[in-house]
Amino acid sequence: MPSSRLSIIVVDDAKFSSVVVGRALSQAGYTDIRFASSANEALKLMEERPAGILLADWLMPEMDGLELTKKIRSKDDAKGHYTYVILLTGKEGDDALVEAFDQGVDDFISKSVMNEQLVPRVYAANRLYSTLLKLMHEKHLLAHNLQRIEAVNLTDPLTGLGNRRLIMQQLKKSLRQLEARGGTLCYLLVHIDNLTAYNKQYGKRIHRELLQSIASRLQQLVRPLDTLVRLDSNQFAMLTLLPKQQECSSNTFKRLHDGLNLKAFKTSEGFLSVQANLSLVTMRSIALPSVPEKIMELAKNNLDYARNSGRVHLEVIKHSLV
Repeated sequence: MPSSRLSIIVVDDAKFSSVVVGRALSQAGYTDIRFASSANEALKLMEERPAGILLADWLMPEMDGLELTKKIRSKDDAKGHYTYVILLTGKEGDDALVEAFDQGVDDFISKSVMNEQLVPRVYAANRLYSTLLKLMHEKHLLAHNLQRIEAVNLTDPLTGLGNRRLIMQQLKKSLRQLEARGGTLCYLLVHIDNLTAYNKQYGKRIHRELLQSIASRLQQLVRPLDTLVRLDSNQFAMLTLLPKQQECSSNTFKRLHDGLNLKAFKTSEGFLSVQANLSLVTMRSIALPSVPEKIMELAKNNLDYARNSGRVHLEVIKHSLV
């Protein structure tokens, strides 16, 4: 049965043929029928509103049905749409069939049997198009759900920051950018020493409150384009690319060190201070190739230096870490 959602465009430079086709489709129950006297006019109609089925004469001046089909396929690919194309032709034989299908035509009807075959072929196209619409909708939903799952997989549910998986992805991306464009990669590890003690003393609720408060303060202290993540129960990390080596120094991140250590955090148990140790690793393209795991490991290994000095510990990587 005809679908009320189906839009049909009839393309024929002969007005009489368009009238005949239009009348047959109307009598078959189709109501959304538009007419074009040329391929270019049909393309304009499709720009205004896509069609489900396009019926076109194979032989037309300026642009024939095969050329029109190629343009439609290109536009459909760009818009995530599909148009079922049926050509009307006086050509006969297998060669014509192969030629049409090679150009992306879905079906074609010989004009010699058009009166008998037009409506049944359109009915068949209608069913196939409805199935295709359903499949495309399901594909869109699947892609949307995969994006949502991917976003969740990259996000720490407690703080809303990124997670370890995100920092690994961004480190790989930053290393590629470093190789292509230069600059300085800065990886900062933040370790909160006394979070474990607070967890034992006050329980998980205060531990969660502190993690959320620390995440919120870090967001205020870093630039919007910096990548900020929570690695685990007592560690955070930040990643950024800066144009010059001098811009990635201990002094650059002193505000983060002071912002965490010098100002207490309000919790349900009152104001609590944290002991934050910051380990900074920087590198330029001279240290390539390197891998994210080695960079993160180096920063972790340097935490004792940061703890003993009471300031941001900086290490500049001057050779490959592979």
